[in-house]
Amino acid sequence: MTTKVAAGVIGLGKFGLHFAETLMDLGHEVLGVDRDPKIVREARGVLTQVFEADASDKETLEQLDMKELEYVLVSIGSSIATSVMIGMYLKELGVRTVMAKAVHRDHQKLLRKVGVDKVVIPEYMAAREVAARVAMPGFVEHLPFDPSMGVREYIVEAWAGKTLRELDLSNRLDVQVIAVKPVGHREYRYIPRADEALEAGDGLVVIGQLARLAQLRP
Repeated sequence: MTTKVAAGVIGLGKFGLHFAETLMDLGHEVLGVDRDPKIVREARGVLTQVFEADASDKETLEQLDMKELEYVLVSIGSSIATSVMIGMYLKELGVRTVMAKAVHRDHQKLLRKVGVDKVVIPEYMAAREVAARVAMPGFVEHLPFDPSMGVREYIVEAWAGKTLRELDLSNRLDVQVIAVKPVGHREYRYIPRADEALEAGDGLVVIGQLARLAQLRP
C-alpha cells in the first residue's frame, strides 16, 4: 500500500493547482492556500482542504499547522520577495521538505539561500524537454534528481536475436533497459528477463546518461 503524503501548496495558480491535483489523483491529501477568494472557491471541490489566507504572514502559517506537513510547495510567481520569505518561514517552522517555483535563476539562488530544498523553473524545464525531444526522437523525460539522466524509447534493429545478458549494457555502455514491448504487443513488460532474445521491432525503454542514450543504435 502506498503511504499517503500530507502536502501543502501555497499559491493555487496554474502550476500550483496542477501540482496539487496530480497529488490528489495519486491518492494523497493536499492542503491549499491562496489569497484570491475566487481561486479558493474553485479549488475547494478539488483539494482536501483549502484556505483563503495571506501566507506571507508567519503566524498564519503557524495557525494552518504547516509544520505538520511533510512537503510544501510555494508556487508564487507574482512576488519574488514574498515567495522567498514564505520559503524561509516554512523552514523556520520545521517543514521537512520545502519546494518552490522560481521565475528565473536569480530567484532560484535566493530560494536556495534561505534553505528551500527543491527549486524548479517550469519554463526552463519545459524548454529542456522540448529541445531533448527534437534532438533525440523517442526521448521520454529527464529525471528530476539528475538533469543529465534521462529515459528514452527505442525500436530494436541491430540488437535483434541477442539477449540483454549478451548485450551487457550496464557494464559496456552504462545504460539499463527497464522495459520491453514485444513486437505486436501494446503494453510494455517491466523488469525484462535477461535471457529472452530480442526481436526486430521490439520496443525498449532505456535509462542512462543523456550522452549515452544519444549514442545507442539498438
